[in-house]
Amino acid sequence: MEFLNKTVLITGGASGMGLLAGKCFAREGANVVLADINEEDLHAAVAEVRAITERVIGCHTDATKYEQVVSCRDAAVEAFGSIDILIPCAGGAERRILGLKERNFFEQPIAAIDFSLDMNLKAVIYFEHAVMQQMAKQQGGVIIHLGSITGAEGSAGNIGYATSKSALMTGTVKSLAQAGAPYGIRACCIAPGPVMTRPGMAGMKTLMGYPAEPQEIVDMMLYLASDKARSVTGTTILMDGGRYVMENKR
Repeated sequence: MEFLNKTVLITGGASGMGLLAGKCFAREGANVVLADINEEDLHAAVAEVRAITERVIGCHTDATKYEQVVSCRDAAVEAFGSIDILIPCAGGAERRILGLKERNFFEQPIAAIDFSLDMNLKAVIYFEHAVMQQMAKQQGGVIIHLGSITGAEGSAGNIGYATSKSALMTGTVKSLAQAGAPYGIRACCIAPGPVMTRPGMAGMKTLMGYPAEPQEIVDMMLYLASDKARSVTGTTILMDGGRYVMENKR
């Protein structure tokens, strides 16, 4: 029960890695706040976590709208009194999410670029901006956001996604660590390679010859959020199975 009496707020919490993280933190005693734009899936996710703990709420939130982000933060504090861990999981590559088949970004509608930057970068910073206000009052907290191997490699078809993830992995995590340190706030970033959140990821090569399982990424979240990692801040941990150092990734 490592996170007993601590509150974790997870965006993209209605599915995938976000939901898995919510369940794992719940098993470790945490109060869980799941935020997601998909209201129907959010209700189902809250019910799944409630099977583990009664101390869970859902926030129907569009993370690209700052006033909704603030409302979610306030709901979390009203319910549990604090926000100790923030994990913005919501995001994804524009070409996949929007069903775009064009190879290069200049062949895509500009709305696709706006969508990707808003969802993958602006929405993350919105939540961090709002939640750090609460963490500063508490004099402590941990922010763990998700980068991607794409942020290191680049992507001709997903330039919005690649740009956003690269920013989170470098300037954002370092700046958050600097801004948060006087208030006892740590900031870290996990950058996965291929993860078996969907079958298509199995085709991406890694040096180790296999993609990661979602539980591996969530286990790293649990570690970084714990006191075991109290000296870890301002850095990105690459969990790509060695993909970045491969000579031939095709």
